[in-house]
Amino acid sequence: PKVNTKNVTYPAGEGTQKARVYTPDGAKGPLPVILYIHGGGWVIADIDVYDSSPRALATAANAIVVSIEYRHAPEAKFPAAHDDANAAYKWVLADAAKWGGDPARIAIVGESAGGNMAVNVAQFARDNALAAPKHVVAVYPVANTGDTPAKATYADAKPLNKPMLDWFFKHTLASPDQATDPRLNLITSKLNGLPPTTIILAEIDPLHDDGTSLADAIKAAGGQVELKEYAGVTHEFFGMGAVVADAKAAVDFAGGKLKDALK
Repeated sequence: PKVNTKNVTYPAGEGTQKARVYTPDGAKGPLPVILYIHGGGWVIADIDVYDSSPRALATAANAIVVSIEYRHAPEAKFPAAHDDANAAYKWVLADAAKWGGDPARIAIVGESAGGNMAVNVAQFARDNALAAPKHVVAVYPVANTGDTPAKATYADAKPLNKPMLDWFFKHTLASPDQATDPRLNLITSKLNGLPPTTIILAEIDPLHDDGTSLADAIKAAGGQVELKEYAGVTHEFFGMGAVVADAKAAVDFAGGKLKDALK
């Protein structure tokens, strides 16, 4: 199915950041809106690299998807990206109607570093009395900055391995002690009062246990969380629907969850 795109900008930090609005072709509005936050360890990638996931989600969820860029490390250290994602959420709430979106029906999706920020943005909405997202989908999120069995087991995995994780953090953090900041080490953050959350994981991924420990922490805080794991796939599989059958299945699963939540 055809998806129409439009490049826009949003106010963030001292200036603006790029974003792309994906709208299902022929859709009759107003449609629900999904804020999508790409991965890349807060250092690399952009909305072009992560084009397939928001495109596929627009169709799967029959929603407008707004994919955002944000300031990158090492030029802009933590928490610049997190601040931009929060600003983007406020902007989407304010501007959704301009694109035929319904700001009362909003959800957040993120992959990897973006999965971390998806949960952060939901917390930001909760703490600042903003309209709450109806659902959060965190795909292999960064959520536990301590040592985990998966970081040892999959230390040499592809495309993400332990040396790369260390490299991302080295560039992102202004100082090593920031690794314990609850915005990064989400399992220690306040997880009460979040919207229903879906966590999608890859088996062969050093971040696997970040996701399982986050699910446990959300449950312990009284939240509603569903964990969906795909065996035999690696970090970054989610956007590979053209070549990986489970990626299409995962996007369709996420799309179904979002569609139900955004009715």
